[in-house]
Parts: sequence; C-alpha cells; structure tokens
Amino acid sequence: MTLKENVSLKELNTFGVPAKARYFADINSEQDLSELFADEKLRQVPKLILGGGSNMLFTQDFDGLVIHMNIQGIRNRVDGDEVYVTAGGGEVWSELVNYAVDNEFAGMENMSLIPGSVGASPVQNIGAYGVELMDIFHSCRAFEISGGTIRTFTKEECKFSYRDSVFKSAYKGHYIITEVTFKLSKSFSPNISYGAIQQELEKRNILNPKIKDISSVVSHIRVSKLPDPKTIGNAGSFFKNPVIPVGKFVQLQSNFPDIVYYPASEGFIKLAAGWLIEQCGWKGKVSGNTGTWKNQALVIVNHGEATGNEIYYFSELIILSVKNRFDITLEREVNIL
Repeated sequence: MTLKENVSLKELNTFGVPAKARYFADINSEQDLSELFADEKLRQVPKLILGGGSNMLFTQDFDGLVIHMNIQGIRNRVDGDEVYVTAGGGEVWSELVNYAVDNEFAGMENMSLIPGSVGASPVQNIGAYGVELMDIFHSCRAFEISGGTIRTFTKEECKFSYRDSVFKSAYKGHYIITEVTFKLSKSFSPNISYGAIQQELEKRNILNPKIKDISSVVSHIRVSKLPDPKTIGNAGSFFKNPVIPVGKFVQLQSNFPDIVYYPASEGFIKLAAGWLIEQCGWKGKVSGNTGTWKNQALVIVNHGEATGNEIYYFSELIILSVKNRFDITLEREVNIL
C-alpha cells in the first residue's frame, strides 16, 4: 500500500468533475486496510471510500483520506443447482456480470452494464429492469473501521430496501466492504417483466431467450437510453424513483392519467422519476456546462467543464420543478460531497 498526497480525483469519478484528495491510498487487500487504519498519523483524518466513482458528485476538494478500493478476484462454488460467486470489492460490476453470463450462471443478466464496483453494490442495493441486488445477494465481508476486524454480513443483516441498506443508515461510515458473495443458479428463468425487454426480444424474433440474450437486450436498451461515462460525464440515474402511498397515487393518476408507475411493497406505488422530470420540460435541456441526457431525463450529464456545484444547482432546479407540479420531492441517488 502506498499513501499519496494531493491526488486529482477527476479521472476517478464518472462525472469527470475536478476535485483533489489531500491523501489517497489504493487498497488491494484486507491487509492493506489493516495497515492503513493502524497508521496513527491518519487516525483522526476524515476518510472517504471510493470504488468506481459512479455514484459520487464532488462539489469540493476532500480534505482527508480517499480510500480507493481495488481488491480483485472472482471465484465460484457450485452446490447442485446453486452457484455461489464471490468477487473482490474492487472488481468492476459489469465485468462480474459478464463473468456470470459467460459461465451461464443465472441471476445477474438484467443488471448488465450498471456502472460501479462490486463493493459498492450492496450499499446502494443496485438494481435494474426488475431485478435488485438483494434478489441474488448471499453475504459480504466487511472491514470494521473502529476495531479493524472482519465481519461477515448475511442478507438479513444488510436490511435491504429500495436503493438502501444498513450500510447507508445504521452502519454508514462504520464498515468497508471487501468482497461480496452472490447466490446464482444453473437453471434459467428469464425475467422479462419490464416491457422494454419483451419488445426488444420480439424485434429480434427471440422466443426462448437464453441468459446471453437477456444480457444483450438489456445492454442494448441501456446504451440506447444512457450515455457512456467514458464519452460524456454522468453517474447514471441521478434520482431515485419515488415510492408513494397508494392513496396519493390515486389522486395523482386522476390528474395525470398517463403517469408511469410500477408496483412496490403493499400499500405503495413506485413512480418513474424520469417521466416526472420529462413532464416538467427537462429532457435534453442544456444549462451552461450541464444538462439532462437527450434520451433520458433521469440522467444529468457534464457537457464539458462543469463543476460539481454547477451540477448540484441544476439538480436543485429539477427537484423544485417536480415538487411544484406533482407535489413529489425527488431524492438524489448520487452521493454528494
């Protein structure tokens, strides 16, 4: 492990906004973490865990230690029809999905091309096209910052909910996830509950889709709707889809019959944040160096030299606009620093 000072974070966040870290450490093993937190010089220094930087908006420099998780490695264990796939926290999520798809391990294919790292996936309970991480999660190993010990968390202990987990609430800032184990299957039953998947399969004349077919279709849909962070800065979906009580939804639907929604937990309905934003006239709008993506209003992009503050202010205007029209307060999915 090497400790660096005054490191640029511009290439380490998918928005591509300028920011610097006072201290920076690349972590390649759990032992690296133990050594890092045993360093007395750094004990009182503020710390920030950074994976792929795909869920972070820097609005300022970080006057502390950025811990860049880079633990690699993927392995699997087959138990009958079940397959347990374990990946290091620094692995790229999309590469792990490709690994599962190539080996015909079912369960991850609907989450193809989600940006970010494996270690960040349980924190956010990432999901896409009808599947959430909690559907395939088995356990994870995590480094306890205060004591320096390693703890294994079960699915139940993670307390997953929509885009949330115990790592974002009660244990926020207490643990660093070093590896995650997923429970996949050798049997495949395609999840095509999202209409866009079914439509694309029909276009391709695929009647009995395989794992690779679903992954390919989902990847195609994502590419058609979402910009590649390598070509234009963004963090994917900037806002969460709001979940509201059925009673409030009924009122909204009476005023907006075309409102887009999905089933949620009992007594609640999930609204499509992108639809709400688009109805307020934001889709494809450009303001200075930032704006929303031309094909998906849910995505805020950096058109060039946008600062984090410029992007944050733009998101504030969107939140206010949606609140005024629908009486819905959007919540950012992206972490703000």
